[in-house]
Amino acid sequence: MNIAFSSCPNDTFTFHALVHGLVPDAPPVEVTYADIDQTNYWAANQEGPEVMKISFAALPWVLDHYRLLSCGGALGRGCGPLVLTKEDQNDPRFLEGKTVAVPSDRSTAYLLFRLWTAQNLNEAVGDIRIMPFDDIMPAVERGEVDAGLVIHEARFTYHNYGLHMLQDLGEWWETDTGFPIPLGAIIARRSVDHQKVEEWIRESVDHAWAHPEDSNDYVMEHSQEMAPEVAQQHIDLYVNEFTRNLGEDGWAAVRVFLERAADEGLVPDFPREALTEKE
Repeated sequence: MNIAFSSCPNDTFTFHALVHGLVPDAPPVEVTYADIDQTNYWAANQEGPEVMKISFAALPWVLDHYRLLSCGGALGRGCGPLVLTKEDQNDPRFLEGKTVAVPSDRSTAYLLFRLWTAQNLNEAVGDIRIMPFDDIMPAVERGEVDAGLVIHEARFTYHNYGLHMLQDLGEWWETDTGFPIPLGAIIARRSVDHQKVEEWIRESVDHAWAHPEDSNDYVMEHSQEMAPEVAQQHIDLYVNEFTRNLGEDGWAAVRVFLERAADEGLVPDFPREALTEKE
């Protein structure tokens, strides 16, 4: 089975057992490590592996050919993207007409940002500049952009750049909707036995929790020189019960998120029944 996911600690922790043959009856797995922005476009273009991780925000472009799986992804509370500025700001309208760096224009972070600005700004943001996520904080620090939208471990490290948080978009989303924030989704081609794949991924998650030491070397090998304590924070934040099973709240969070985005014209319309567990 071919699978693509990122080199981030939450993904390597989640899939370690499956990749290393520790899940009974699962087939051998060939992994492609790819940034989620890359897999978003692979899936939309019907390219790439049978199973992959993409952003929940990219689902409307892929649901004709892929099915959302109920496990392996990343949802949660207290783990949303942040809007950062060089100077300490507390008024969202600071962003009106400003240049903002974002890691992707087809990501949960970006859709949340657009939904939040639509609700809180009187005038539009100025330029949106797409750049690799690890370049965003240095660009804000140097004053090359007025603000940056950051994800992943940046929420733990932005103080190192002397930056300030204008908004925690996850906090806004949870307050506004009551739902967890949908970040990364696992999808499988419709030709794949999705129930079997879900079973294997769920067993991989269970193994990771039962034997966390097993994945340490694998996680750190792919963690891009991240400090071990930061990698562990990353895992603790993004691997949770929603990773094992979306559940009623998880499925509802995804539907509300993408329905809002579709209503705002930020994503293509999509068959709403495709985002139900019984689809």
